[in-house]
Amino acid sequence: MFVQEEKIFAGKVLRLHVCTVEGAEWLEEVSEDTTVEKLKERCLKHCVPGSLEDPKTVTHHKLIHATSEKVLTDTKTVLEENIQDRDVLLLIKKRAPPPLPKMADVSAEEKRKQEQKAPDKDAILKATANLPSRNVDRTVAHHNMRDFQTELRKILVSLIEVAQKLLALNPDAVELFKKANAMLDEDEEDRVDEIALRQLTEMGFPESRAVKALRLNHMSVTQAMEWLIEHADDPTVDAPLPGQTPSEAPAEAGASSAEVTAGPSSEAGGEEAKDELTEIFKKIRRKREFRPDPRAVIALMEMGFDEKEVVDALRVNNNQQNAACEWLLGDRKPSPEDLDKGIDTNSPLFQAILENPVVQLGLTNPKTLLAFEDMLENPLNSTQWMNDPETGPVMLQISRIFQTLNRT
Repeated sequence: MFVQEEKIFAGKVLRLHVCTVEGAEWLEEVSEDTTVEKLKERCLKHCVPGSLEDPKTVTHHKLIHATSEKVLTDTKTVLEENIQDRDVLLLIKKRAPPPLPKMADVSAEEKRKQEQKAPDKDAILKATANLPSRNVDRTVAHHNMRDFQTELRKILVSLIEVAQKLLALNPDAVELFKKANAMLDEDEEDRVDEIALRQLTEMGFPESRAVKALRLNHMSVTQAMEWLIEHADDPTVDAPLPGQTPSEAPAEAGASSAEVTAGPSSEAGGEEAKDELTEIFKKIRRKREFRPDPRAVIALMEMGFDEKEVVDALRVNNNQQNAACEWLLGDRKPSPEDLDKGIDTNSPLFQAILENPVVQLGLTNPKTLLAFEDMLENPLNSTQWMNDPETGPVMLQISRIFQTLNRT
């Protein structure tokens, strides 16, 4: 007896429930190797007799797997679409594409778009031709739009002087600043995240390299790990970070401690307190010295610039690498010496800041002075102080006063 080859090699037969949106429902038996297109033709023969005379009928319908809500692909087989026995399929007609717009509709649409289109330069000049002309020096106008970050440094320099004078009048000033000085010994900038460090050392990286990588990548474990892998064969991987001299820090701290304790013993108590407070101010200032971004230092030094001028450039430009590069390649204005100049104390801006009650109260808080000192040399820490409940309101008032006066 002759048996067809396709019957011999036919796949497993599945019984599928097929239904339509009109409510028709029936069972369709197909093998696993049947394509979705063939299955769709059989379904159309069952529910729409004579529909296959139009070749577009098949392409205008689609089969959807009811459980997964997936549209089946015509070229794939039932097995490839992972259809199982007793699964439910939905036969629906595809949504007809929108008709092409008529020429009249196209013209109306284009006219509407033209009416909504913004005026070009010629239209603006034509519409404003009868307006009186005003000679405005654009360069001067742009120059007068002062940058807040640039002016903020001058404001902080002057406010630090005022805060020091106010705090020196407090009878408990020495004790307050001794506590503040102790707070600086726990500066988070000098600490390394112990959990992040442990994660890197457990991966097998040396502790000294892991510390360096974390400081370069702002305590990000992922970025630090990528840096360690990238610089594994770098001969300078163990070199200290530019601008950081850890070995000098203890000596300097010891020297400054000696300065604090070496106050004159023969003078009156008031003079001793004044001298001790002055020394504490100096010690705080030394601890808050500018710390350049190590990655920016390395990148700029690789361009051929000297480390000192790179540090100066970053200090002038608030640790912004691109701005520092432009400063190095340009006229190098302002100079590092200009950074220590404060704002004109008789200016309306400074007077408005001093007259603000929130600022006045904040200037009597030692923490505010510490915040000013920190932001002066490390502008990237401004966000930290803006979010502080004690110093944040003061910084907010300064910013608002500046923005208000800058608009006038």
